[in-house]
Amino acid sequence: MGPAPTRAEHRGTAGEPEVMESALEGTGKEGKKESLKKRKMAGSPGEGLLQPVKLSRAELYKEPTNEELSRLRETESLFHSSLLRLQVEELLKEVRLSEKKKERIDAFLREVNQRIMRVPSTPETELTNQAWLPDGVQVPIHQVPYTVKGRFHFLPPAQVTVVGSYLLGTCIRPDINVDVALTIPREILQDKDGLNQRYFRKRALYLAHMAHHLAKDPLFGSVRFSYTNGCHLKPSLLLRPHGKDERLVTVRLHPCPPPDFFRPCRLLPSKSNVRSAWYQGQSPSGDGSPEPPTPHYNTWLLQDTALESHVQLLSAVLGSASGLKDGVALLKVWLRQRELDKGLGGFSGFLVSMVVAFLVSTRKIHTTMSGYQVLRSTLQFLASTDLTVNGISLCFSSDPSLPALADFHQAFPVVFLDSSGRLNLCADITASTYHQVQHEARLSMALLDSKADDGFQLLLMTPKPMIRAFDHIVHLRPLSRLQAACHRLKLWPELQDLGGDYVSAALGPLTTLLEQGLGSRVQLLAHSRPPVSEWDISQEPPKHRDPGVLTLGLLLRPEGLTSVLELGPEADQPEAADFRQFWGSRSELRRFQDGAIREAVVWEAASMAQKRLIPHQVVTHLLALHADIPDTCVHYTGGLLDALIQGLKETSSTGEEALAAAVRCYDDLSRLLWGLDGLPLTVSAVQGAHPVLRYTEVFPPTPVRPAHSFYEQLRERASLLPRPDKPCPAYVEPMTVVCHLEGSGQWPQDAEAIRRVRAAFQLRLAELLTQQHGLPCRATATHTDVLKDGFVFRIRVAYQREPQILKETRSPEGMISLRDTPASLRLERDTRQLPLLTSALHGLQQQHPAFSGVARLAKRWVRAQLLGGELTDESLDLVAAALFLHPEPFSPPSSPQVGFLRFLFLISTFDWKNNPLIVNLNNELTEEQVEIRSVFLATRAKLPVMVIVTPQDRKSSVWTQDRPSPQILHQLVILAAEALPVLEKQLMDPRGPGDIRTVFRPPLDMYDVLIRLAPRHIPRHRQAVDSPAASFCRGLLSEPGPSSLMPVLGYDPPQLYLAQLREAFGHLALFFYDQHGGEVIGVLWKPTSFQPQPFKVSNTKGRIVVSQGGEPVMVPNVEAILEDFAILGEGLVQAVEARSERWTV
Repeated sequence: MGPAPTRAEHRGTAGEPEVMESALEGTGKEGKKESLKKRKMAGSPGEGLLQPVKLSRAELYKEPTNEELSRLRETESLFHSSLLRLQVEELLKEVRLSEKKKERIDAFLREVNQRIMRVPSTPETELTNQAWLPDGVQVPIHQVPYTVKGRFHFLPPAQVTVVGSYLLGTCIRPDINVDVALTIPREILQDKDGLNQRYFRKRALYLAHMAHHLAKDPLFGSVRFSYTNGCHLKPSLLLRPHGKDERLVTVRLHPCPPPDFFRPCRLLPSKSNVRSAWYQGQSPSGDGSPEPPTPHYNTWLLQDTALESHVQLLSAVLGSASGLKDGVALLKVWLRQRELDKGLGGFSGFLVSMVVAFLVSTRKIHTTMSGYQVLRSTLQFLASTDLTVNGISLCFSSDPSLPALADFHQAFPVVFLDSSGRLNLCADITASTYHQVQHEARLSMALLDSKADDGFQLLLMTPKPMIRAFDHIVHLRPLSRLQAACHRLKLWPELQDLGGDYVSAALGPLTTLLEQGLGSRVQLLAHSRPPVSEWDISQEPPKHRDPGVLTLGLLLRPEGLTSVLELGPEADQPEAADFRQFWGSRSELRRFQDGAIREAVVWEAASMAQKRLIPHQVVTHLLALHADIPDTCVHYTGGLLDALIQGLKETSSTGEEALAAAVRCYDDLSRLLWGLDGLPLTVSAVQGAHPVLRYTEVFPPTPVRPAHSFYEQLRERASLLPRPDKPCPAYVEPMTVVCHLEGSGQWPQDAEAIRRVRAAFQLRLAELLTQQHGLPCRATATHTDVLKDGFVFRIRVAYQREPQILKETRSPEGMISLRDTPASLRLERDTRQLPLLTSALHGLQQQHPAFSGVARLAKRWVRAQLLGGELTDESLDLVAAALFLHPEPFSPPSSPQVGFLRFLFLISTFDWKNNPLIVNLNNELTEEQVEIRSVFLATRAKLPVMVIVTPQDRKSSVWTQDRPSPQILHQLVILAAEALPVLEKQLMDPRGPGDIRTVFRPPLDMYDVLIRLAPRHIPRHRQAVDSPAASFCRGLLSEPGPSSLMPVLGYDPPQLYLAQLREAFGHLALFFYDQHGGEVIGVLWKPTSFQPQPFKVSNTKGRIVVSQGGEPVMVPNVEAILEDFAILGEGLVQAVEARSERWTV
């Protein structure tokens, strides 16, 4: 029984412990991770590869011990693979506290306890008389209104108790927090302190006095305030050790009332403990009108009373059950990677611990389960239980005085009661947050059920920041506008309940409003509030508006995006008035084809790009209408990258319509080919083999109508020729179509004879298309170019047995054997594999409309980095397809923006050295994936550096066979890793993204020579990342019409020049260029090009003879080579810049 493979085998470079830790820490060790990745990528070809462990024969066949057998049985029953068990154990080692650190933390806690008990008492004063507070400390609470009854004096706490996950052993690194409850002496409190924030004011003053004295103690490196779980009425005091242990631990002090101080019947969700007259600063009305209930205020009071009872409950449940503790730790990691556990209304680690306790009490989890099983069971429960509809309770008492679950459902969107039956643990959680947790749990369960090899990596090691998890992002700023929203929505009782927190008050109603308006367009609407940072004890506490922004995430539903119509009720229905009130001026009466007259809302959107952004119109309209939030305060991030794949005159479309027009024209042509009369053999299949026909051409073709003044006409060939005195004409690329002919015994069996028969068919095809359909055609021996509706198609006739005939080799004895040859492989790729791939990706586009935009943005970025010539179109299309076919741990992208971010993430984190990228087109691979991985590992040394496996190409990775080289892939990984955080930061900036094209501009400082080209001779000049304000006319008429002359095809001077450079100097240098309007060719000398070579007459190309140590040797003649660069590109090359500081001869 050999050792299992390490985690490095899985997606991401997760082979080292420090990398695992950094994934949890976020960006803390990003630089370290990058340098590690670079070292691994740049190493020798065999370095970093997984190698089988060599064991002696005796070790190999040794009988397993009892311990090993027991572990195997346990693994089989508790985990679905031994690899998963190893990964889980390794992760738990990484996030757990070591015993040494625990000892240091315990010592610090003992010191803290002593210091707390030494804080001196103060004389009694009125609550509003705070002159006794020293100058260096501020009360950590907003005292609004300031006037409040009651008296206060400080006494040391009656009891100091450690509560929370540290005591239970379920806290996880890197942020170790120890919660300490300080029981306020009963003498400080008065009977009616539950009213009008009196208790919270005393609690804040208690902390302020303590903070002033502890801050003077040299034991502490920092003494700061923070809000407890983001609740602004409940500050806590943060203590950190001094010196090198400053990051070891944060001790959080939470004052709490003595046991049984508050009467439980006064804190029911239906009771009011904040008087309207006091809160609004008015005199009591005395008319006996009922006070609005304050369920959140009451809950915050109850939370302080239940700190110890909750710890006792969790301690009793978790106890010595290590599997439960492991499960809680794993769930906390799961929440942290999804950013669900932060701030007010977050699904905290404490809450998930209580969910585990509930599942244990209802026997859905057993104490003998492993951490993995606890994780699975909890995720299954969260995925299948909607606490917004059916709440749960840890209280199993039948006491009739306890409130019913229905009472809590009236007051709170999410209900989960603790063991007392009075405290709702989910009081601060909004319905949208819980639905987000449910959504994530469903995705995670689907991933675990798939038993994917990299399931652990995707579930617990892949971060899911909001910008990468949601299709569109909405920023609302400034937050002070939400005050107006509260007034407009008449949320006075909620503001009174929440102590004036207008952000929390408006959040629930706003998300409900937007969910109703967006309807079937969105699958999920989530929100994220930036956590309120800590503040110094001498500073004022942060105001509600200080976080600056409220962020909403929209997860779109593709099938709901295409509709521009919101259909309302019929005009005579009573619901029509509600519909008109909801949509305001956008609602109008319309008559439909069935004769019905209905209320309806019609959105302005003609193209697919505009339809994707209809949610933007919905959000801005509803917020302005119902919440008084103008569109200047709504910053919508959804289509900011669209401009990079828009054509010159397409400001409203990202090209999907142009691609669809080209595909329709191809469909028409294929029907004409099927119906041709007069061919000796009938057409058996017509297949597209061009990026346009799989919707992945970056800039789709438009119908061309050449202006004849730009060309010389070759009448005898019905063709055009560019005129040298005019700018380079528009680039027209023919779309390749493969036309298969039926098999017949008449086909020759000789390769040369087959080529000649195919040439005859090409000529006959052109003749028949012209005769029968009047299409201009130009035939050659290898293809026929057809002009139809302004599009040019290049038809290649194919014979299905030709690749096999090219493989045949005859031995001297006359034996025929089959062996792959470069010609047979090329022909098979072009006539069989490429059409199959095009067909599969065409189908993928029908399922996922965003695929086209994602693939095109990905290719635009790679080409903008000057690496387009080093990666095939097909390989980049397949990487983009993988994001839709294997989106885990996300759902498939529904916008190009989020798809492109995930493309950068995949490129930069995938372990290309130890894993093939499996793209399961049409879901044809079922059980074969394990076999594919084992074959890959066995033959890794023979395979290309980047391996992409599809159902039709399981072993050879045909699309990456020749390129990229290891160095190019390494460079691509580095560029993607650098671009991703920059672009994410720009898109998440609520003030606007700035210059979104920054990450698309190539780094030119790495090149040794730059060749500047003249824009006059760059036909695709307008497609550049920074599109020029003015360019040259390219000889196209603005209004397309019928043309009988074939345009100039594939004429791109920079590409032709590049081919000449590579042919002449490819042995000395690498050449890089952006085919979409690039004005610069980057040249990198090969590392070996400056090494002296022995003198040979055959080796004099580009070199001169010099004497070295008395021996004649050859070195590059750099001056002559640079001069040749200019001579070869005369008229095209503007300048050749040699960066000699980067290299020496």
